[in-house]
Amino acid sequence: MSPAALPMYDRAEVRAANARLWTAIRDHLRLIWQQDGTPGWPLPETLSQPQDLWAHWLSPDLAFSQTCGLPLVDRLRGKVAMIGTPDYGLPDCPRGYYNSVFVMRADDARDTPADWPALRLAVNSRNSQSGWCAPQNYMAARGLSFSDVLLSGAHQRSAEAVAQGAADIACIDAQTWRMISRWDDVARDLREVGRTAPTPGLPFITAHGRDTAAPYRAIEHAIADLSKADCDLLNIRSLTRLPFASYDAVARPPFPRAQVSKHA
Repeated sequence: MSPAALPMYDRAEVRAANARLWTAIRDHLRLIWQQDGTPGWPLPETLSQPQDLWAHWLSPDLAFSQTCGLPLVDRLRGKVAMIGTPDYGLPDCPRGYYNSVFVMRADDARDTPADWPALRLAVNSRNSQSGWCAPQNYMAARGLSFSDVLLSGAHQRSAEAVAQGAADIACIDAQTWRMISRWDDVARDLREVGRTAPTPGLPFITAHGRDTAAPYRAIEHAIADLSKADCDLLNIRSLTRLPFASYDAVARPPFPRAQVSKHA
C-alpha cells in the first residue's frame, strides 16, 4: 500500500487531529477522482509513522507526506512532486511561509546577536532549514556565524538541551515552538530572543510524476472541513502554491561537521 504520513509536526497531542485531516483528504481525493473519471493511485486508510524519513519520502509509491525545505531541494530534488504548502497563520510571515524562533535560558542575558558567535547552538538536524540554515543565514546577514554546534536530533531536544545547559541557544521552527510552548514544561525555562526571516514553509508532497491538481483540491476541501477544535490544534489555515525556485533560492550554509557535538 502507498504510504501516507504527516511526520513534521507529529506529536501525541495532535495525532488524532492529523488522522481526521488525512481521512478528509483521502475521502475528498477519491471523490474528485471519481467525479473526474481519473484512476488516481492507492491511498492508505490511515497515516503511518515512518522511522526512516528518507526511505518514506523517496518511496516510489508515496501517496502523501510533508517535508522540509532543505530536504526538498537537496536529496528530494526531482524525486517527489510538490502538492502545495500549508499556511499556519504565523505572525509576520507571508502566506505559506514560516520562520524560526531563537530561544535561550530565561536567566541568560546574552540576548543580542553580537554575543552569539561564542555560544553553543543546539541544532535538530544537519538537514534542517529551520534549525540550521535559518539561524546561520540570520547571523551571516550580520557578519557573524555560529561555529560551536550541538546536534540534538529534534527541535524538542534542542529546547531541552538549552534548558539543561548542554547548549546556550537554539533556533526552533515557529510552529514547533508554538507546540512546545503549549504542551512542554521546558518552555517555562526558556525565553524568545529573536526570530529569523521568513522562508517558504513545509510542503506537502507525493511521488514524482503524479498530477498534483486533484490532491491540492482535496487538501483545500479537507482544511475547510476542519472543526474549530482541530483547527486550533493543527493551526492550518489554508493551502497555497509556492514555486520550487522559492525554496531553491534560500542559502544553504555548509554544516560544520568537524565541530559538532551530539546531545546524549
